Amino acid sequence: MAGMSALAATAAFSAPAYSQSLFSNLLGGGRRVVTQEQLELNSRQAMDAIGGFDPIVSVDTEYNLQRVAEYYERLNAIGGWPDVPEAIFRLSLNSENRAVRDLRGYLAHTGDLSQDVALSDQFDTDVDAAVRGFQARHGLQINGQIDEFTYWAMKVPAATRLNQIKLNMERVRGLEGRLEDRYVNVNIPAAAIEAIASKQVARRHTAVVGKIDRQTPILRSRIHQINFNPYWTVPVSIIRRDIIGLVNNNPNYLNEYSIRIFDGSGREVPQSAIDWSTEEAVNYTFRQDPGAQNSMGNVKINFHNPHAVYLHDTPQQTLFSENARFHSSGCVRVANVADFVAWILQDSGYDIIGVNGAFASGERLDVSVSNPVPIFMTYFTAWANRNGVVSFRDDVYEYDAQGKIDFPEISA
Repeated sequence: MAGMSALAATAAFSAPAYSQSLFSNLLGGGRRVVTQEQLELNSRQAMDAIGGFDPIVSVDTEYNLQRVAEYYERLNAIGGWPDVPEAIFRLSLNSENRAVRDLRGYLAHTGDLSQDVALSDQFDTDVDAAVRGFQARHGLQINGQIDEFTYWAMKVPAATRLNQIKLNMERVRGLEGRLEDRYVNVNIPAAAIEAIASKQVARRHTAVVGKIDRQTPILRSRIHQINFNPYWTVPVSIIRRDIIGLVNNNPNYLNEYSIRIFDGSGREVPQSAIDWSTEEAVNYTFRQDPGAQNSMGNVKINFHNPHAVYLHDTPQQTLFSENARFHSSGCVRVANVADFVAWILQDSGYDIIGVNGAFASGERLDVSVSNPVPIFMTYFTAWANRNGVVSFRDDVYEYDAQGKIDFPEISA
């Protein structure tokens, strides 16, 4: 706690306001039975703190980050927050030992726990609320436990977080004047999507984005078409990297997943016509029929781009509950996709009932978007809302490590 005395002695130094109001004014500590309803309240308040109507990217984002940067500058001037010991790993409600005191000190520095809360060895409801607030700000599962993902997020130095804030302020400037009244932002490090209208978030959706070696590209385009119950034409890169190996391991793979093979004339060919010990398969078109196992699920969301990527549904819904959602080959999977499609098509004669009806019909249908919606695929690892609550994400594609702030794909 070496930094705590310095904090107390620095009159001008104070944690962001949210530490006093949003994360700490919850349920009192003390030895008593804690109900599940109380813990759920802690989670809701943690989500409320990072929620609201402020988009990740807006004309106000730069200002909000500047306010937070001032706090982090002062924090780094006194050495940053204390390094958390390994002993905090697996701490949770009702833990009681010296490591809890270290955890309290750390959370007071990050602003998740009020500096007015006394240090103690007890993991009470104040600490539970603070941990859930920290998890919400870092895009982690909110469980109040110091699990592996939470522990490693706490190990990131304050200097690294300050650098993220500064880099992302510059990235915001690259979008100034390019944001329209209605748009979609896919923030890759957060694996999250925001649908914005009139400068406010209308919808938020969890996403799954590209793997480290198959990255989702930075881009700017317009969503112009919705394909209901689509076929999936397998990209050549996936045929080469995945399909050939899968067929060699399981000769019935293509049948199991309703994938058919076509030659250059559009004629279907049998699997036996291909030499699977070579890369001959890349000379053919592989197409998956619509249905429950289709890799795009019920819908594909199209926008013109040179990378042949798109947004889509998925049969693998469990992926949306993971902390690290980097599983795709570049395209973006969308949770609660029916609501998202209804928002896109609200001027095209569809509401949520119509979208769900199209899904249930199983019929192939292409619908043009009457007013094509701007879409940005961006890279923001830090942002803040008007309440001074700052969120961070891992530098999954190492753009922070490279100091990259210019993305001509979206700023040109």
